Amino acid sequence: MFPRAFFFQNLFFFFFRIISRQFRNPKGLQRSLSNVHAAHGKYQKYASLSFRSDLSAKTMVFNVEGTLLKSYSLFPYFMLVAFEAGSLLRALILFLLYPFICLVGQDMGLKIMVMVCFFGIKKESFRVGSAVLPKFFLEDVGLEALEELKRGGRKVAVSDHFPQVMIESFLRDYLDVNCVVGRELKTGCGYFLGLLEEKKKDMLNLEEILGKDSVISHDDIIGISQLNSSLDHPLFSHCKEIYLVRRVDKRSWQHLPRDRYPKPLIFHDGRLALRPTPLATLALFMWVPFGFVLALIRAAVALSLPYSMSIPTLTFTGVKVAISKPKLSSSVLPSSKENESKKGLLYVCNHRTLLDPLYLSFALKKNFTAVTYSLSRLSEILSPIRTVRLTRDREQDAKMMERLLNQGDLVVCPEGTTCREPYLLRFSPLFAEMSDDIVPVALDTHVSMFYGTTAGGLKCLDPLFFLMNPRPSYTIQLLDGVSGLSTCQDSDKSRFDVANYVQSEIGKALSFECTKLTRRDKYLILAGNEGITCNQR
Repeated sequence: MFPRAFFFQNLFFFFFRIISRQFRNPKGLQRSLSNVHAAHGKYQKYASLSFRSDLSAKTMVFNVEGTLLKSYSLFPYFMLVAFEAGSLLRALILFLLYPFICLVGQDMGLKIMVMVCFFGIKKESFRVGSAVLPKFFLEDVGLEALEELKRGGRKVAVSDHFPQVMIESFLRDYLDVNCVVGRELKTGCGYFLGLLEEKKKDMLNLEEILGKDSVISHDDIIGISQLNSSLDHPLFSHCKEIYLVRRVDKRSWQHLPRDRYPKPLIFHDGRLALRPTPLATLALFMWVPFGFVLALIRAAVALSLPYSMSIPTLTFTGVKVAISKPKLSSSVLPSSKENESKKGLLYVCNHRTLLDPLYLSFALKKNFTAVTYSLSRLSEILSPIRTVRLTRDREQDAKMMERLLNQGDLVVCPEGTTCREPYLLRFSPLFAEMSDDIVPVALDTHVSMFYGTTAGGLKCLDPLFFLMNPRPSYTIQLLDGVSGLSTCQDSDKSRFDVANYVQSEIGKALSFECTKLTRRDKYLILAGNEGITCNQR
């Protein structure tokens, strides 16, 4: 027994020594060299940077993963690429290789992740860097680090690990970084080969990077990097001073709050709602088989059972629906006698998912017709309520909505597309002329794993992904009724005034910010098209 215990003890210490070596800095002399340079005044503590008052005239060269982001792991970002740009199978392969990636060291692990995530991906259609990753990068930015960078003049971001296509849009579009220098990927026939280009050994010219008109003095360049990390990037050789961030500095940083974003994050795409850390990814893959079956059960219950049975059954499976009405309910829902001589009610909702009209129907326990701008054929066939497509021709759509209102109640989402974040897009004013009985409805959703919307994916899978969440929830608020312009054409109010008023009331109810952005703006940002010929299979 004793020799066996001794054998396992030695075996444990053997593997421990191997693993610990892999996680050490491969450049053993890095720390001692830093101390030598510090004696000459080139290397400074990061904390002393806050005492500088002349940063507005300086060019700041900073390392992205070492001095901007709070987390040290690159795995979640590559997992997002594997899942969103690749497939569930590609993401599973990356996850299964994660223990091996940790053992082989940082450089080899990076090469493995790049190969798994990018091999065979079409370069022209790769939009994860601009549509998906910015949200997760912004949530990982250190508030204190960003505040120091904002004090500088021109900003140059460098990365020894992230490919250029993963970080450029996030840094340029949301943090106003002037130049981004990341790793380049090899391509062939328009596809990524899953290989990184070799690092450039020669010294890069900052003036060429920032533009020919830029004249930069060596004394005006400040570098920011992480202590004990590699400083062999050519751009750091231009820096007169380099401020080193310690781990204890990063641990004290706060996450960047949403209201402190340099530019608001209004649109983003992708299916994953959670940050795919290794533990979260493990939970995700364990949940997917069960979640898929549960989503099918929830859909079958909603499509086949009456309201009196389907609502409690869905609640039992984890679906949550909360509804609130104004105190003066008579101002929202007229009596049946009054409604007999009138057209149907027009419910005007903000748009969170394709299931908005369906959840409103469940909440009110009544059937009505929903008009939509875009709906997949499969969703149209399976919908338990009547759906009618709008043609985007104003006169034709007005006649159709008039006819539908004469038949009963109608639901419309005048934003024309969904928005995940706490913002409201511009409301199309057509609904203001259709009825005098307008009921604004404020909708909000909460998911923990998957988003039930997409701009570049298959829209027919939107309801499935939403229902695959463990506890998807809807909050529905019926607001006080608003008078339309169907019989008051001589009113001082215009249809735009009514649309803007309804938008503002819904925004107040949800604490959402109103914008003038449209469906076209969303699809140009996320999918590179105007949203008219988007994939609706």
